[in-house]
Amino acid sequence: MKSGGRGPILFIMTTPATPSPTPAPTPAPAAAPAPADGSKPLITIDDFLKLDLRVAKIVKAEPHPNADKLWKLQLDDGTGTPRQICAGIREYYTAEQLLGQRIIIVANLAPRMLRGEESRGMLLAASNVGKDAPADVKREVIILTTLSDIKAGAAVG
Repeated sequence: MKSGGRGPILFIMTTPATPSPTPAPTPAPAAAPAPADGSKPLITIDDFLKLDLRVAKIVKAEPHPNADKLWKLQLDDGTGTPRQICAGIREYYTAEQLLGQRIIIVANLAPRMLRGEESRGMLLAASNVGKDAPADVKREVIILTTLSDIKAGAAVG
């Protein structure tokens, strides 16, 4: 048989004296359980970055026609299109206290009907106790506002 000027092709198989272990796939992190102190479970930075937090100015506040605890708020969110949100802070604020306030909202929260009115976002507020606090504990609710004037629509974060 002619080799065409080449020698025979040889395949040599070698095996290491100790085979290297195949790395195990890294499992996806399990959802963190809620801490025992009642706080929310940990989230990843990717979860947090999904939130679109924006400054919005309250331009109108009127009582929700079908809910005693809700304000129907009209906001300037910097887009040029009015935004309505419903907020359960009526027992803590008067309309006069709310008008003109620059608040922080979750702008990309899916719209939701609340007692027949569409709410397109959520304002952020802090409270000294949870909603399930005993009746004899006075609950305080403080809306998150800006320290100084900044245009409506400014990003937070």
